[in-house]
Amino acid sequence: MNNSVENRFLAIICGALLLFVAPLFVLFLFLSSERADKEIRDHISVLLVANSQALAKPLWDLDDDSVTQISATIVSQGAIVKVQVRDQSGQLDVTQSTIPKSFNGNLVQVSRAIIYNTIDGPKNLGTISVFYPALGLFSGLKHEEVVFMSIFIFAVLAVFSAALIGNRIFIIRPLMRLTAAVEATRQLGSRHHVNWQSNDEMGRLARGFNEMQSKLESEECELKLAHRRAVDIYDLTPAMLFSLDEDDRITAVSDYWLVATGYDRPRVIGCRFADLVTTDTRDAFRKRKDDLDGGAAVDVTVKFICADSSLMDVLILESTAATAGHDRLSLSVMTDVTELKASEARNHQQAIRDHLTGLLNRQGFETVLDAKILEVDAAGQELACLFVDLDRFKWINDNLGHAEGDRALREFVDRLKTHLAPSDQAARLGGDEFAILLPAKDAARRASAMAEQIASIFIEPFGPDLHLSASVGIAIYPRHALNAAELLQKSDMAMYAKKRDGKNGAQLFNTSMMDHTRARAEIENYIEAGLAEDWFDAYLQPIVSLNGRGVAGFEALMRLNHPQKGLMAPAEIINVAEETAKIVRVGNVIMEKATAHLAAISRLPGMQDSYLAINFSPLQFEAALPARLAALLGRHGIRPQRIVVEITEAVLMHNNPQIRTVVAEMRRFGCRIALDDFGTGYSSLSYLNRFPVDIIKIDQSFTQSINDANDDVREKSRTLVESITTLSHKMGCIVIAEGIETEDECQTLHKMGLDFGQGYLFHRPQQAAALIERLSATERLIARAS
Repeated sequence: MNNSVENRFLAIICGALLLFVAPLFVLFLFLSSERADKEIRDHISVLLVANSQALAKPLWDLDDDSVTQISATIVSQGAIVKVQVRDQSGQLDVTQSTIPKSFNGNLVQVSRAIIYNTIDGPKNLGTISVFYPALGLFSGLKHEEVVFMSIFIFAVLAVFSAALIGNRIFIIRPLMRLTAAVEATRQLGSRHHVNWQSNDEMGRLARGFNEMQSKLESEECELKLAHRRAVDIYDLTPAMLFSLDEDDRITAVSDYWLVATGYDRPRVIGCRFADLVTTDTRDAFRKRKDDLDGGAAVDVTVKFICADSSLMDVLILESTAATAGHDRLSLSVMTDVTELKASEARNHQQAIRDHLTGLLNRQGFETVLDAKILEVDAAGQELACLFVDLDRFKWINDNLGHAEGDRALREFVDRLKTHLAPSDQAARLGGDEFAILLPAKDAARRASAMAEQIASIFIEPFGPDLHLSASVGIAIYPRHALNAAELLQKSDMAMYAKKRDGKNGAQLFNTSMMDHTRARAEIENYIEAGLAEDWFDAYLQPIVSLNGRGVAGFEALMRLNHPQKGLMAPAEIINVAEETAKIVRVGNVIMEKATAHLAAISRLPGMQDSYLAINFSPLQFEAALPARLAALLGRHGIRPQRIVVEITEAVLMHNNPQIRTVVAEMRRFGCRIALDDFGTGYSSLSYLNRFPVDIIKIDQSFTQSINDANDDVREKSRTLVESITTLSHKMGCIVIAEGIETEDECQTLHKMGLDFGQGYLFHRPQQAAALIERLSATERLIARAS
C-alpha cells in the first residue's frame, strides 16, 4: 500500500502545507516578534531619556543611594530585567537585576550616555545600560494574534481532513471497486463490472470500463465461436493440413491428413515431421527453414512415408508467423503430387527425347554431355564426340517426301544401335544431324572404329535405289576441347571439313579447321560490313557474238571491294553468304546495281537492246522476287526481255515447287532463263525438257579442253560441246561458251556452231564506269574508221 493513490494524495497535501502554509505561518510569527521587539525598544528609549536626566545630578554628586533608588525604579519597568549605571571615573558602578537564576536565555542591551550641564558646558558623566530578554517567535504574540493563529490552524486542518475524506469517498472507493473488478476478471476469467454511478470523471470511467467489459465479452464469444469454426474447418477441409512448432514437431493435423496418410492423431502429435519423410529428401525438408520468413510461404517436395510404409510424393506449402513471444506459428498444406511427379518424369523424357527416333534430342544431349565429361574425368578416360550428318538426305525429303525421309532416319538409328555399347550415348540433334559419345581410354581409336561401323551401315541401301552416306566429324575431350560446348563445336567443324572434302567419310579435328573457321567468320563479318557500308558492286563482263565480236549482253558478277584488302575472291564470299542465308540481301544489292548499270549502258549507241544476265542463288527464289524485279525494271525503264535469269543445275536439282513457280512467273513476265555451267555436276537432259530454258552456257572446263594437247581429251571435249550445241539448237536454245581466253578457242567454238562467248579474250569483268568508257572509246574508233 506504500504506492497507493491515497498515500500519494496525502503526500501531495502534506507537501503543499510544507511548501505554502508553513512558510506563511513562520513569516507571521517573525513579523509579530519584530513588532514586539520594536515596541520594547521604543519604551526603553523613552525610559532611558527620562532616567538619564534624573541620574545626571546624583551621578555628579556621586550619590550612590539616589542612583540605586532610580535604578531600582527602572528595573521594575516592563520587560527590563537588569540595569547598570557606571560613571566615567569608575568610582560608581550600580547594578540592579531581577533575572531569576534559572534564566539561561539571551539578553538584549540598550545603553545611553548620562550628560550633565555644568557652567563649563555639558559633560559626559557615565552610561546607563538596561537589559531585557531576547524575544522568540512566539514571545511577541498578543492574545488576538494567538486566537487568529488558532483559527488559521483549525481551518487548515479542516481543509486537510475534508480533502482526505473527499479523496477516499470520490476517488479511492471507485478505484478500489474498479481494481476489484479487474482482479476478478484476471483471476476468474469472467467479465466483472464496476458498481459505481456518478456524473463525474469516475462515473464516466466506470461506465467506459463496463462498456469495454461488455464489448470484450461479446468479442470473446465471437472468438470462441470463430475458433470452433476454425477447428471444424481445419478438420473438415479436404486437404492435408498440419502445423509444426519451432522444432518441426507436429502440433496439429487435420482429419483429412489422417485419412490420407493412415496415421492416428495420438501417434503423430509431437513427432518430428522429418522422421516421416525418406532419408534422401529429409535434408531438403530441413533446408526449407533457410527460406522461411515471417509471413512468407515456402514450398518443398519430399517423399512421405505413409502408415502402411508406402511412399507418396507430396508438395508442402508452409507459411509462418512470429507471435509476441517469438514462438513460430506454422500452417502447412500437404498435396499428393505422386501422379504429377510421374507425369513430369514422362514430360521430361519427352522433352529430352526425339519423338521420331527415340534418341536424345539436342537439349537432352547437352545435359548428358556434361555428365559424361564428369564421368570420364573421374575415371581417367577420354570422351570422343562423333558429329554425323547424312549426305544427300535433303534430296530424299524433296523428291521422295518427308515420310520416306523419316523412315530412312528410323532405319539408320535402328542399324546404329546395334553398334553402340551400354556406355555410349547417341542423340539426334535435328534434321539429319546426329551425335555419338564414346568414353574410352583411347577415344581416338574407339572413334575411328565406330566411324568404320557407321560407314558399314550404308552398304545396304535404305530402299530401292536409295543409297545414303554420312560425313562424320570427330573431336576428343580433353585433347581438342576443355568443355562440352567446345567439344560439340569442334566435332561439328570436323564434320563440315569432311563435307568440303567430298563427304562420305570421317575427319578427326585438327587446328587448321580453327583457321578455316576464323577465316569464314572474318568473311561473314566482311559481308555484313559490306552490306552496311556499301562495299558490294556489280561488275559486268560482256558477252559477245562469235560471229562479228559485237557485244550482245553482259553478265553481272558480284564483287566485294574491301577498303583495305581491295577486291576479294567472290567464290568464298558466295559460299559463306549462302551458308548464312545472307545471299538474299547480297543478291538484291547486286541485282539493283546491275540493273542501274544496264540503264546507264543503254544510253550508249547500239546498246539499247543489250541484255543483262543475273545469277540467282536457290535461296533467292522467294515468292516476292518477281514483283521486286518488275518494280526495279519499271523504275529504270528496262524491258523484261532484256533480263536473263541465270540458274545452275543445283537450283534445278532442288526440285522445289516454290522455285519452279518463281522461275515460271519470271518467264511469263518476259525474262529469259539461262542454264549456267551446263555439263558439270549432275547434268540431265530432263532439265531442258521440264524447265523453260532459253540459253545454255557451256562450262569453261569444256572450253579449255577443246584444244587440249591430248588428242583423246580434245576429241571427247569437242564431241560433247558439238552435241550439246546441236541438241540445244534443236530445242530452240542459244548456246554460250564461258572462259574463252585464246583466239584458237574462239575460232574452234565458232566453227562448232556456238552463238556467243565470254572470257578474258574479249573482256574481263570490270566496273560499269570503266566498261562504259571502254565501249564509248571503241564506238568512237569505229565511227572514225567508217
